[in-house]
Amino acid sequence: MEFSASHMHARISARKARYVVDLIRGLNVNEALDTLKFINRRAKPMVVKVIRSALANAEQNVDVDIDDLVISRAVVDEGPLLGGRGRWRPISRGRAVPILKRTSHIKISLSDGSDEADDLESDAAAPTADEKADQASE
Repeated sequence: MEFSASHMHARISARKARYVVDLIRGLNVNEALDTLKFINRRAKPMVVKVIRSALANAEQNVDVDIDDLVISRAVVDEGPLLGGRGRWRPISRGRAVPILKRTSHIKISLSDGSDEADDLESDAAAPTADEKADQASE
């Protein structure tokens, strides 16, 4: 079963948030939170908040053991630019460029691994092409 949470329009660039998210992808939830305790990046509190939100979503389901959850999917996408073209920054030769205030969308999904196990069992039960050919020749 999969539980997800997201922080849309987080006021940090996607590149900076990806440094933190890349460290925790694939880890157990408890290990991920322990790892984040020792990281000194601005995106850390945002990512911790999203993980805790996904944990709270998982706690609503009685059948799930919270200690077995793994971060199955962690993505940081670019969001819209804040402020648009409202402010300009002067650069060389009399030109100007807009001040870009970047945002990002942080999305994290937790999984207990039951879906993947079901997929593996169904794949194991399906005959391969060689087995089909052997059955057809018999």
